[in-house]
Amino acid sequence: MIFRSFVVLLTAVCATSVFAEPAENALLPPELPWNGKSLELVLPASHEWATPAERAALERTPRYDETVAWLQRLVDRAPELTLVSLGRSAEGREIWMVVASRGGAADPAGLRKNGRPILLAHAGIHAGEIDGKDAGLMLLRDMTVLKTRRALLDRANLLFIPILSVDGHERFSRFGRINQRGPIETGWRTNRRNLNLNRDFAKLETEELQALAAAINEWQPDLYLDLHVTDGADYQYDITYGYNGAHAWSPQIVGWLDSVFSPAANADLERMGHIPGPLIFAFNSRDMSGGSGDWTAGPRFSTGWADARHLPAILVENHSLKPYRQRVLGTYVLLESAMKTLGSEYESLRAARARDQSETPAEVVLDWQINKLEPSPRLSFRGVRSELYHSPITGTIDVRWTGELVDGEIPIVSMNQPKVRVRRPARYYVPAAWYPIVDKLRLHGIEVTRLEKPTNVEVEMYRLPDAAIDSKNCPYEGRCRFTPGEPIVERRKIDLPAGSFRLETAQPLGTLAVLLLEPQSPESFFQWGYLAEILQRTEYVESYVMEPMAQAMLKADPELRGAFEKKLIDDADFAGDARARLQWFYEKTPFYDSEHRLYPIARSVD
Repeated sequence: MIFRSFVVLLTAVCATSVFAEPAENALLPPELPWNGKSLELVLPASHEWATPAERAALERTPRYDETVAWLQRLVDRAPELTLVSLGRSAEGREIWMVVASRGGAADPAGLRKNGRPILLAHAGIHAGEIDGKDAGLMLLRDMTVLKTRRALLDRANLLFIPILSVDGHERFSRFGRINQRGPIETGWRTNRRNLNLNRDFAKLETEELQALAAAINEWQPDLYLDLHVTDGADYQYDITYGYNGAHAWSPQIVGWLDSVFSPAANADLERMGHIPGPLIFAFNSRDMSGGSGDWTAGPRFSTGWADARHLPAILVENHSLKPYRQRVLGTYVLLESAMKTLGSEYESLRAARARDQSETPAEVVLDWQINKLEPSPRLSFRGVRSELYHSPITGTIDVRWTGELVDGEIPIVSMNQPKVRVRRPARYYVPAAWYPIVDKLRLHGIEVTRLEKPTNVEVEMYRLPDAAIDSKNCPYEGRCRFTPGEPIVERRKIDLPAGSFRLETAQPLGTLAVLLLEPQSPESFFQWGYLAEILQRTEYVESYVMEPMAQAMLKADPELRGAFEKKLIDDADFAGDARARLQWFYEKTPFYDSEHRLYPIARSVD
């Protein structure tokens, strides 16, 4: 009875409280005024080719079926466009990609034949962050039936995925993004198995990311934009974007992005009334007083995965506190700018990419940490004033944003210092029994060769005596993460049966292969739990056998006796555990499993 009364009371409160209105009307910081030139891009709601979002004054975004129906009508009228299915989601929805080219190419061969560079952009990898979908529909229309941006297709081809997380998109409501100023209703951050697609690039477990990886391997884009909406602090920038720095895995590409792409994109955005900025991540503070973290993405994220495979990629994070219309129009301008720049500067990008692809550095950095060796650089920052106050709800200090513009400088905390690095082997060997690892490598597009006959080879192998489940990350993205501890390198001669596999690292995706196969890499298949079997002990010993054997071992080996007696003194838990004592001796016999905690993927010694 008490519970039922509480439910009735809660329902009544929600009907009359801030939850009865869109969150931005009551909860968000003050909206900053904006009246950019890009508003001229919007068609009146009555126009034949107004997008569903334009018909709603760029305050709402259409559902999946309405989006696809509008696109199909556009494709039927525009010979430049083809609608291609990349596959189906778990709930059976098609993951559609629009191919836009001057000649109306319908497949990768046709697209490559026209000789123009290819831009790939997708929206809705987080389906609540859907700005890119509505921007892309507008741009596709303007390049084709309206012809106002027709010249863009003379410069470049466009592959556009309007909704990547199609099932998450249809978990549609007003209560998806409490910290975001529109649209009024959105999809959800994760897919229907509650998996975050932008944490799946290394493991490729979801239908959506498998479809995207296959499309990238097949269509071979030259530039890749991943369109998001950010969370976090308030500031003046409306369109922020970034990528890994030159310290990471594709320094030549980063040089092109820094010197060619960014100046052009910033100029185009500013000309249309937007305020572009770098990616902003409030560091170690609720406001921006601690500076912004300059993050290095690993291959679980789109830009880290692309960086490791030498695909120029840009993470776009529109500012969640700007109105939906402003974010959509800024995305339109950025997409248009990307096509123009790619078309005019493609040769220099292709040369930069070729240099990165051809380099095989002797060492590969697996993980990065905050750089404490150099002073933090300063960033001119276009911010919004904030106030700290003591919250009676949390009992701690919290922040409120006032809407007052304030310019200044903040430190940039760079995560560009190598934390873990390894020698790059010429090749890896994967035993035949571990073929699921090879299947996953091939999903990425990594070349792996099957051995047709048995092979004996000298290799390095890792022993992982301290590997364990990472209890803080179990579960994480549907899996239990593992920590490798400090690997011990063993040099061995091994027999590989026919059907085993060889992977050469001197290939375009060789660096990505290293990041996936080295157990100390945060994105390795080991740390994602795909080789957990090697940590399980499957043979045991009985005390009636091991106790007399241990007696004999002590009698025969005085050095062993000394080590045993020392451990009894130094380790009280060991001394009081009869089973641990016997296990200590068992592990020193030839009966103990020689492959226990031996990482099965071997490294060449040359």
